[in-house]
Amino acid sequence: MPSETLVMIPPLLCDARIFEEQIRDLSRDHAVLFAPTSRGERMEEIASQILSWAPSKFALAGMGMGGMVAMEILRRASERVTRIALIGTSPQADTPEAAAAREPHIIAARAGRWADVLQHEINSTWMAPTADKVDLVRLLTEMGHALGPEAYVRQARALQRRKDQQATIRQITQPTVVICGRHDGQYQLKRHEFLAELIPYAQLQVIEGAGYLPTLEAPDAVTDVLRAWMKAPLMLRS
Repeated sequence: MPSETLVMIPPLLCDARIFEEQIRDLSRDHAVLFAPTSRGERMEEIASQILSWAPSKFALAGMGMGGMVAMEILRRASERVTRIALIGTSPQADTPEAAAAREPHIIAARAGRWADVLQHEINSTWMAPTADKVDLVRLLTEMGHALGPEAYVRQARALQRRKDQQATIRQITQPTVVICGRHDGQYQLKRHEFLAELIPYAQLQVIEGAGYLPTLEAPDAVTDVLRAWMKAPLMLRS
């Protein structure tokens, strides 16, 4: 029986390097596809783009903004998703305050103050205390520059406009793992516990020694979790 294809969706301002170690390991046994999020201004648009080229059936892993796109894919085409991993993300929409707080950074990106925007978006205080913050910030900055301010504006607009997906994830019947770093300063552990509780039979995996970037801060641990999740038996749909 052919192995499942895995589609991986990255966080804000990240390219495939955010999953480098996981792609290297998992691609030994699975086709692994990277799905960028930089071409649409709405989650629905990004999800539609991914669905247009993804296989008829696929496993789905999303991190940060990518997890939000993954939830939109589930809302639109749950029957195509065989299993799902949600990493360092949230099902909730931006509050009006959070959406408004993005606006000055969108304006700054359009006005050429790109370095200021990157400095704001790359928050080393959200990383684990033991993380190599210098190297991580360097890599995140490189990825941000590679994507550029226009992609950032589209992504920020998509984040501002996203739907609340709590009703969507309550309907999940696929094998599901929720992954978070113990020291995640963006979406803290209690929020991931809440996320996992909303999903029937979801497993919560807390990665020690990691913050909001577990795929980079503790890559081997995340890879082990994803490999076990990919081996889990498929659950029958109700």
